[in-house]
Amino acid sequence: MNQTNNRFPEMFMWGGATAANQLEGAYLEGGKGLNLADVLPGGSSRIKLLNKPGFNFEIDQSKYVYPNHDGIDFYHRYKEDIALLSEMGFKVFRLSIAWSRIFPNGDELKPNEEGLAFYERVFDELLKYDIEPIVTIAHYETPLHLIKEYGGWRNRKLVDFFERYATVLFNRYKDKVKYWLTFNEINSATHMPLLGLGFSPDSEETRLQDSFQGLHHQFVASAKAVKLGHEIIPNAQIGCMLLYATTYSYDSNPENVMHALEEARIFNNFCGDVQVRGKYPSFIKRYFNENNISIEMEDGDLELIKEGTVDFISLSYYMSRTEKKSKTLEEGGEGNLIGGVKNPFLKSSDWGWEIDPIGLRIALNELYDRYQVPLFVVENGLGAYDKVEDDGTINDDYRIDYLREHIKAMGEAIKDGVDLIGYTSWGCIDLVSASTGQMSKRYGFIYVDKNDDGSGTLERSKKKSFNWYKDVIESNGTVI
Repeated sequence: MNQTNNRFPEMFMWGGATAANQLEGAYLEGGKGLNLADVLPGGSSRIKLLNKPGFNFEIDQSKYVYPNHDGIDFYHRYKEDIALLSEMGFKVFRLSIAWSRIFPNGDELKPNEEGLAFYERVFDELLKYDIEPIVTIAHYETPLHLIKEYGGWRNRKLVDFFERYATVLFNRYKDKVKYWLTFNEINSATHMPLLGLGFSPDSEETRLQDSFQGLHHQFVASAKAVKLGHEIIPNAQIGCMLLYATTYSYDSNPENVMHALEEARIFNNFCGDVQVRGKYPSFIKRYFNENNISIEMEDGDLELIKEGTVDFISLSYYMSRTEKKSKTLEEGGEGNLIGGVKNPFLKSSDWGWEIDPIGLRIALNELYDRYQVPLFVVENGLGAYDKVEDDGTINDDYRIDYLREHIKAMGEAIKDGVDLIGYTSWGCIDLVSASTGQMSKRYGFIYVDKNDDGSGTLERSKKKSFNWYKDVIESNGTVI
């Protein structure tokens, strides 16, 4: 352990983050309907399907495995898992609610009581240990019926269905949940509309138009949820959630600098400007014109967006992005989900994601300078292969090193004047990877004995990082 002079705020919220579709399992239990994650296969097939037009949203068990169906069985083991989180000293735990557990098809008038009761039990268990739940309302799990019947978020009708869903959640859990996030990584939609917007592009030509139209519907739905949440839960704190990638120019060539700025504004700033500032930014007009994008809006949409701004920004940060206006195929950033070129100054993870702790400090400064609202890092972590030794230990020093440097960067950002309120490491317990559908891409402090083919005992065990993170929390980030 290292001693630092970082001083995190006294009430800083340390914890971990997960998503329902990646850990719950029980995909057909408790009245739950099918959702997007249930039809996404595991393994190398997934990332190809995420970026290829024409996905059919069908389950084909003769051809694929579907690890999300079982997850890590949190649905039945949540008490055991929450006890382990408490042992680490968690102050908060970020989780999502599976929309199709509450409304199996997504468009029903009455919710499913079994689903509501399940999450109530989970929240009660967390509160028993004084762990504050942070709830994501929509986390890459659009009900399958809304995708097949309505075409996902391209359809305006989903705004009303989401409003009904959010209203039920706020009323049911108003005494148990204070912190809410509307849409997970909302700005990822243009890169991965399948995950974020629940549709597979008909063609590359229609992808941008449909994606930005779907985003507009989500902006309206989010604003409605923020207003409703504040009415039903007066002390609620409701945030947006961005996938943030600090963006560099490849060099000092002005053309590359300008290109990096344009890419960063569209990806990093557009959604934040709408959800925090409450209006479409001026730079988006030129982008829409040059890409033949025309957004259909109803009367009152822009007023609603202005009235339904969020209280704070939450973000995921895994990697930075380096941009070059003209690049060869060989120069591409192989593993970075959001494109760019390889950065010669950075090392990469087992999956090719470039590791850049300083980029997190830059990200936090950029966001706080732009918006002047509290920030919350709700995803950050290292997906890596873990080896179980003969004696059962898992010496994940590489994960400790990764997290240590990112926590140091957060401490520096706080010294810079950034109002940072919390940190939840992604996948605090091993779960199914969203991008690859693999269990072998592990993030957790807690090892789960499950393999990519679905075999394993599901037994939980502590990695070396478990006690390390426990000390970090106990010392409020001064011992890392």
